[in-house]
Amino acid sequence: MKSYNGHQPILAIESSCDETAAAVLRAPGEILSSLIASQAEEHARFGGVVPEVASRNHLLAVDPLVRRALKEANLTPCDLGAVVATSGPGLAPALLVGAAYAKGFALALGIPYLALNHLEGHLLSPFLGQETIPHHIALLVSGGHTQLTEVRGAGDYTLLGRTLDDAAGEAFDKTAKLLGLGYPGGIEIDRLAATGDPLKYPFPKALMERGERENLDFSFSGLKTSVRYFLEKHPSIATSPEGMADLCASIRHAIVDVLIQKTARAVEASGLNHQEPDGSVHVAVSGGVSANKALRTGLQELCRTKGWTLHLPAPELSTDNAAMIAFAAIHHLKVGESSPIGLEISPQWGVGK
Repeated sequence: MKSYNGHQPILAIESSCDETAAAVLRAPGEILSSLIASQAEEHARFGGVVPEVASRNHLLAVDPLVRRALKEANLTPCDLGAVVATSGPGLAPALLVGAAYAKGFALALGIPYLALNHLEGHLLSPFLGQETIPHHIALLVSGGHTQLTEVRGAGDYTLLGRTLDDAAGEAFDKTAKLLGLGYPGGIEIDRLAATGDPLKYPFPKALMERGERENLDFSFSGLKTSVRYFLEKHPSIATSPEGMADLCASIRHAIVDVLIQKTARAVEASGLNHQEPDGSVHVAVSGGVSANKALRTGLQELCRTKGWTLHLPAPELSTDNAAMIAFAAIHHLKVGESSPIGLEISPQWGVGK
């Protein structure tokens, strides 16, 4: 088998949930093509992602998408130096499709195959194109994951806190469903919240008391329950545009304020500003919920006030995509890492010690 020389373009496939994505990237971060086949409309009928439906659609989409990605990159398969696929965490039936396709592709070409962690792709996405990743605190917030991680560099991660139940994106989707809004719910809540009063209804913010490890874990399941009880007691509030706006703004605030405060706590607890020679502090946010307007604005204000540097992914790299998978993979491939073809997927694969 050939080895990756560090200069050849690589093909990445992402199929961890309901998006089939393919990208071709050349080091350090030149995106030659990046395509996504979305299944959002199909899953909206069910109010959430159905794993069997997702995997069936991945099977239909992956080969045409890869062919298009190569064509847009103006390359043939023989020009590739490696193939990478998301191998966890995610939905097992969905992961299997992308990983199996990538293994076959790499085996046929005699080039390295690399199994990559989906969360690592998100973690490094704000730095796409950079040769080195700065020491920083990362908030990863999506539909399936919410966690704080200390990142010392590519491949060197320490988990500081994570959700104990629902992820932030999941909390948005579940409360949106209670309000009769569409899927994905976070986008709808964010849109309607724009004209509402975020302090109108004081919904709970769990695990905000200080204590061991500065309480860097998250819990959002209680918010969903609180919203449900609120609607049972006040059913008429959600029937008016003003009432719906205030509800959405209050729900958004209950989620976003926790994310911002815990990010600040994580930086303070890590002592990052005392570890770097120049005293610089870097904060990054990634994942689908990083596109939330209130979260972005709040983190920008926090970092401006504290004198920290905030790193945000480009909007097109916020949601699941293969370009971020390719970028994270390059950092592993360039030091000679690869994966055996027989490596199984890992649906519960976490990041960090």
